[in-house]
This record gives sequence, structure tokens and C-alpha cells, in this order.
Amino acid sequence: MAFLCWPDKTGDSEATRMNDIAREPLTTDFGGHQNIPDSRGINFFHVDPDFARLLRLYLGDAQYRELEPQLKSLGLRASDELDAWAISADHNPPQLRHRTRRGEALQRIDKHPDYVAMERVAYAELGLASMSHVGNAPPPLVKYALTYLFVQAEFGLCCPVSMTDSLTRTLRKFGDPALVARYLPMLASRDFDVLYQGAMFMTEQAAGSDVARIATRAALETAPDGTQTWRLYGDKWFCSNADADLAMVLARPDGAPSGINGLALFLLPKTLRDGSRNHYRIVRLKDKLGTRSMASGEIALEGATAYLIGEIGRGFHQMADMINMSRLSNGVRAAGLMRRATTEALHIARNREAFGRKLIDMPLMQRQLLKMLLPTEQARSMFMQIAQLLPLADAGDAQAAKCVRILTPLIKFRACRDARRVTGDAMEVRGGTGYIEEWSDARLVRDAHLGSIWEGTSNIVALDIARAVKREGALEPLRVYLLGLLDGVTLAARSDALLRAMLDRVCRTIAKVAEEGSDQLVRQAGSALYHITTAIFMAVEGARLAPDHRRLALAHLVLRHKLLPADPLALPENEDALLFDALVKQHEVPFALAMQALPAGDVQ
Repeated sequence: MAFLCWPDKTGDSEATRMNDIAREPLTTDFGGHQNIPDSRGINFFHVDPDFARLLRLYLGDAQYRELEPQLKSLGLRASDELDAWAISADHNPPQLRHRTRRGEALQRIDKHPDYVAMERVAYAELGLASMSHVGNAPPPLVKYALTYLFVQAEFGLCCPVSMTDSLTRTLRKFGDPALVARYLPMLASRDFDVLYQGAMFMTEQAAGSDVARIATRAALETAPDGTQTWRLYGDKWFCSNADADLAMVLARPDGAPSGINGLALFLLPKTLRDGSRNHYRIVRLKDKLGTRSMASGEIALEGATAYLIGEIGRGFHQMADMINMSRLSNGVRAAGLMRRATTEALHIARNREAFGRKLIDMPLMQRQLLKMLLPTEQARSMFMQIAQLLPLADAGDAQAAKCVRILTPLIKFRACRDARRVTGDAMEVRGGTGYIEEWSDARLVRDAHLGSIWEGTSNIVALDIARAVKREGALEPLRVYLLGLLDGVTLAARSDALLRAMLDRVCRTIAKVAEEGSDQLVRQAGSALYHITTAIFMAVEGARLAPDHRRLALAHLVLRHKLLPADPLALPENEDALLFDALVKQHEVPFALAMQALPAGDVQ
């Protein structure tokens, strides 16, 4: 705070003289700032060579070569202008304007220009919301790869982008053809002045996770000319992208039974066909811990015109498709947050000196970095595999559909929780500087905590994993799929046997938990299924990427540290220093070193 002082008769006050001194430029530069590494301007794609290798593996050479220039460009922008815009938008959250200065109803959300600049990149330049809904659409992995890089700069905006994408998918899947024809051109547009954004208004004060308690009414009203229109009445409590052009809304038609089976899904336009504003109000915007750049608000529905999507009584089941796609996007975003945090930590460790050494050469720092790297790589392999299965599922492949059904809540549950820890650990690597809002760390930590709340808390999503096992029979198709992956590569006999044995044990455990309704154990069992699944994914990737066995080593570390029992007081039998050094420094890992990480003993 500046001192405000009146000058006395004898001259300037002491406070004024202190202010004058403070304004003088520093004449001495001690050079300490040179030991504070700054990642601004590095290329997030180039510093992550495993990302390129995996994309080439999953997409194939031709598709990868087509995508690579865009990845290189986005990797640089994500660490430079996009990151600067993201910091600015985070510090300047949107503002709700209820009225004009003349008192006219306005209901406008003013977004910071830097947020709008990011919207242009995401929606118009990259087409993240629309690319799956145009002719000759690229594979889903292309969209998720670009999202993965974009979210390393900006997390909040990816929520509206994802909801627009998933709303369009749900509308195309269940909507009346005339309704699809009316709105698809705007939803699939990349013209920023034409395109529509989407949202999902589901939560109410008394109905968060317990969706069956939704009280918003849907009334089929008849106009004097005989036309019938659905109108919505109610209060939606947490509406992200509150000023979206279109929103999917769950409501209960008059006369429908209570519970889930009485709900219907409606499409709510912001603007009616005559150009007037629809009959709902944004009551206020939420003052949030994270995703501060993006407007989340409360909506009062006051007879708003809406269009029925699908069948009455099937509303939640239809919206579940939108929710599941949003959950998958949440997993991708969590993976991106973890990668940004890990990239920052690695950059600091490589470039900061302490006690006469680089941080990255210190054994304890290597262990901390590896604890961040492992869940980051698990999440990445998981979303890439789901992206490969998604088009097969949409084409009618029953096994792929079952796998997507169970893998989606798995990644939402585990990766979003891991992101909270990884972002916090990255802040610690930067030290006190990481606690300062000028840097990315605090924002990453704040944003990461939302991942395990929206689209279902950890408990709700873990219960959904058990539901996928018991009610929908998704576990056996996943087990067969994982065994097929192992059958398709050549692994060392010991690795192969341990992965298969652990898969068998985990499947037996989670099947028992689901069948017996042991809700208190679903998180433990779900975590185990996530860990063995990602271990198999990474081991198979390692076999296909040989002679670099980095991913095989990571798979072995998942087995050792996430699945097999360990004595906390036992010293490791294997010498891990060389392996840890190679992994955190992104060196090639020879086969013998990867095998050294394999845990001793058999699976019980």
C-alpha cells in the first residue's frame, strides 16, 4: 500500500522519502533470477517426446504426419500466448450484466478479451467442439490429442468445448431430425461469429448426485392457435457456460412418476426463433476456487421454451451418453493437467541448481518426479486406448462398447484424483515461487480439484464402475480385450505371467465387490482395475516401441507400487538409481533395466 502524506513545512515526510527511494531503479543485479527457471516459450510438444511416439503408434504414420505440424504449433502456443491469456483470464473472471444503463433487461456475460481469444483458438482455429460432427471426421484421438495440449495452457474453457461436443453428439443420436437439421450447422461451424456453444443444466439445490430428486417441471402448454410447446419451470443450481446458445436440461414432465424414470431430456435454446430471448434468467455467477476464467452460474427457468429429446422416461439414460463423453473429456483434461505440472517440474529440476548440483540429479527429487510421471503416463495411455475403442463402439462393436462403458468411469475416477496430487507436488518442486499466482502452479492446483467433482464425485463414479460390472456385464469384455492385447505382443515370460495373474486377481476381486454390493470397497477395487489396465496398456506399448523399454519399466513400477503388497520398512532389493535417472531424464531404457523394476514374488 502506498503512503499518502501531506508535506510538512520543513520538507518531505519520511514516508514520502521512502516512496521516492522505492521508485528508483535497482542499480545492482545480483543475478539470482537466473536460477529461477521459466518455461514460457518452450514447446510443450517437443519436450514430451513420448507423446509423439504414442500418437504415431496409435494413429499410424500417415495420420500422424498430417497432424504433426498442428501439434508443433499448438505446443509452442500453449506455453506462450495461450498460457499468458489463461493467466489473464483467470485473474479477470467473467461478469454478469443484468441490465443496460437505461434499465433494459440485458442478461449478458462479459468475458475478458483474453478468454475470447482462447475461445477463437479452441472453437474456430482448432475445431475442438465440431471436428467429430463434420464429413470425413478425423479419429477421436486427433481431437483428444489437441485437447491434451490445449488444456496444458487453459483448463476452464475446455469444459464448454467438451459440453458443446457432447451436446451435439447427444442431439444427433436422440434428437428429432428436424431439430438436428436446424441446429447442427451452427454446432458444427468453425466460423466464430456463427457457431453455437453448448451446456448441460442438470444440478439442482436438492438434486446433485441424486439426480432422481430433480424437481424442474416440464409443462406441455397449448397456445390459442392450438400449437403445443414444452415450457420449463425450475431452478438449476450449477450451470457451467451459463450463457451457452443451447443447453441440455433434465426436467420432470407434469404427470410423470417420481424418480429417474420420470425424467425427460430437453434442448433449451438461449434465443427463440423470432430472435427474442428465451424465458430464463442467469441469477448470478459462482465465485469458484478454480476454472475462474469460465462462467458458471445459477439459472431460473421461468416458462422457458424447450424441445423434447427422445422419450419421456428415458431422459437420464439419454443424458448419460452426454455425461459419459464429458467424463472421458475430464480424464483427458486431467491427463493434460498432470502433464503440464510434470513438464513444469522437470523443467525446474533440469535448470535449477542447489547445493552445487542440478535438482534433477538428486535422488530424492528423482523419486518425487517419478511419482508424478507414473500417474501422468497411466492417464495418457488410458485415454488413448479409449479413443481407439470409441469409433468401434459407435459402429456397433459390442465388446468395444462394453470396454468404453467401464473404462470411461475408470479414467474419470482415478485420473482426476491423481491430478490433484500431481499438481500439488509440482508446486512443491518450484518451492515458494510456485505458491505465487504469477506462475501456473497455483492455477493448476485450483483447477485440478474440480475434476473429481463435476460429472460425478469420486464416490458416485466409483459406484458407476461397480454398476458397469454387475448390471451391464462390462468386466468380462474388458478382461478379454486386455488378454487379447497381451496375446498380440511378445513380452518376457515373467512380465507376461505377472500381468495375467494380477489381471485375474483384480477381476475376481471387483466382480465379488460388485456382486455383493460392498459399496465401501468399490473405490479400492476400482483403483486396482485402473492400475492393472494401465499397466497392461503400457507394457503392450513398450513391446511395440522396443528397443526403448521405458513404458515396460513404467508398467512394472505400477505393478510394484500400486498393486502388490510392500513392506514400508523394507529396503528395495533392486538398485533403482539408474532406472529412475533414465526415466526422469527421458533417456532410452534398455530391456535389462526395465526388467529390474519387475517386482519379486508371485501374485497370490
